[in-house]
Amino acid sequence: MKPIDYTNILLVEDSDEDFITVQRAFKKAGAKNNLFRLKTGDLAVKYLLRKDEYSDLTDELPGVILLDLNLPGLDGREVLRIIKTEESLKRIPVIVLTTSGDQMDIDACYEIGANSYIQKPVEFTGFVSALSMLTDYWFEISVLPKTESPGRS
Repeated sequence: MKPIDYTNILLVEDSDEDFITVQRAFKKAGAKNNLFRLKTGDLAVKYLLRKDEYSDLTDELPGVILLDLNLPGLDGREVLRIIKTEESLKRIPVIVLTTSGDQMDIDACYEIGANSYIQKPVEFTGFVSALSMLTDYWFEISVLPKTESPGRS
């Protein structure tokens, strides 16, 4: 087993309730990763591309992005499309984490380049289990690419 990686996770989620649930579920699952949240697709794109209020950031990009689909402004599908077409971002794994079980959403997200699609379980224990498996896979089993801020070499 590889050493535990405390890679940062970006959660793009507009719902305060869902954010608190994700935080609680990660804590209960034993995840040690730093969870950083942005509430809109527009802010997520600015943050990832280091534009506007994020232009002075020099820290590494997140190792994994958890992305809700139904966001104000740019929706999750468009955020995913930008991430997967932008040279500096396309290697970051994006896990769609949404309530939608619509097959059209699932197919569209994989077509755009989602690395995984997880439908949010309704019950908290199911959510903890899903996030525990997610962290085990993405941070203990898989090897993530190194990510740097756009413009850094």
